[in-house]
Amino acid sequence: MKRSFALHYHLMLLPGILLLILFSIVPMFGTTIAFQNFKPGLGFWHSEWVGLDNFRYLFELPDSRNIFFNTIYIAVLKIVANMIVPVIFALLLNEVRTVLIKRSVQTIVYLPHFLSWVILAGIISDLLSMDGLVNQILSGIGMEPIMFLGSNHWFPGIVVTSDVWKEFGFGTIVYLAALTGINPSLYEAASIDGASRLQQLRYITLPSLKPTIILLATLSLGNVLNAGFDQIFNLYNPLVYDSGDIIDTYVYRAGLLQVQYGLATAVGLLKSVISFVLIIISYVLASKFANYRIF
Repeated sequence: MKRSFALHYHLMLLPGILLLILFSIVPMFGTTIAFQNFKPGLGFWHSEWVGLDNFRYLFELPDSRNIFFNTIYIAVLKIVANMIVPVIFALLLNEVRTVLIKRSVQTIVYLPHFLSWVILAGIISDLLSMDGLVNQILSGIGMEPIMFLGSNHWFPGIVVTSDVWKEFGFGTIVYLAALTGINPSLYEAASIDGASRLQQLRYITLPSLKPTIILLATLSLGNVLNAGFDQIFNLYNPLVYDSGDIIDTYVYRAGLLQVQYGLATAVGLLKSVISFVLIIISYVLASKFANYRIF
C-alpha cells in the first residue's frame, strides 16, 4: 500500500521533473559556446575551441568595467530601496484602523506587480517624454523640459524608482503578514505601561520584524547581478548606455545583434557562476542570522 502511494507521488512529480530537465538541465550544454568560436553552421562539435579567450577578451573590452559597475550599482540600489520602502509603507498601513480603506490601498499598490514591463515602460516613456505630463508641469512652473530617458544623470534613478513603484506593494504584503504574527498582548501591556505609539513601534514592532527583514535582505544578496533585463531593455536607448547598460542587455546585443555568440555566452556564464556563489553565501547568512533553512 505504501509503495502504491509512493508511486503516485512520483508520477505527480514527473511532469515537473521533465520540464526541469528540458528547460534547465539540457540547455546547460550550451555553455560550451563560451569556450568556442561558435559558428551556427558548424554546431557544437565542429566549432573552433578557443579555451578562455572569450573571457580574456571580455575583460579587455573598454566597456566591461562600466557594464559590471552599472549592474551592481543599479541592483544594489534596487535591493536597498525595495527593503526600505515596503517596511515603511507596511508600518504606515498597519496604523490604519478602517479595514475598507486599508484593504483598498493595499490592493491598489499591489496592482502594478501584475503588469509587465512592456506596459509599464510605455506608460513611463509617455509620462517622461519631452512633451509628456512631467515636462508639461515643469514648463508650467517656468522650468526647462528635461530629456529624462536620454540623460545618464536621470536614468538610474528612474530605473530604481519605477522598480520600487512596481514591486513595493508585493513586499508590503510580506511585512503586513509578519505584523499580524505579533502578539497583541505586547501592545496592550505597553499601553498599560504608558508607552506611546512611537515607543511601541520602536520596542515591539521593529524588533518583531527584524528576523523577516534580515531574512529578505540576505536572500536578496543572490540578486546583486540581476539589475532587471526586462525593465532596462524596454526603457533604455543608446544615449544612456553609459549609465544603463547592464550585463543582460550587453549579452543580448553582443549575442543576437552583433552575432558574438561565444562572448555573450562567456558573459552570461560568468554572471551565473558569480550569482550561484552569492546565493550560497546568502543562504548561509540567512541560516546564521535568521535561522532560515531550506534543507
